[in-house]
Amino acid sequence: MTIQFHPAISQGEADQVAFDRAELGIILGLYGRMVASGEWRDYAMSFLRDVAVFSIFRRTAEHPIYRIEKRPKLKDRQGMYALIGMDGQILKRGHDLRSVLRMLERKLIRAVE
Repeated sequence: MTIQFHPAISQGEADQVAFDRAELGIILGLYGRMVASGEWRDYAMSFLRDVAVFSIFRRTAEHPIYRIEKRPKLKDRQGMYALIGMDGQILKRGHDLRSVLRMLERKLIRAVE
């Protein structure tokens, strides 16, 4: 997949929400570890007016198993980051992206015999 960074946003696109480089670094770091463990296979990103979404797929043709959402309008309330499950249920919400994604990192920890 190709990721395009837009360092300069024109006035007409200022309403579009996007992940910044630091946020993408955190998300893609976790994504890479999960791909290496064989859990995940593909992803998609959507940048809309009110929300940026990073969707995670087990297989390309399926529905996303997780969505990581950024909603800046909620930053003063529950937190602008949310981890949403396959069924649309909010699994974790918070102000810190790393703490929200910690729930997924637990899947990487397995007992070694």
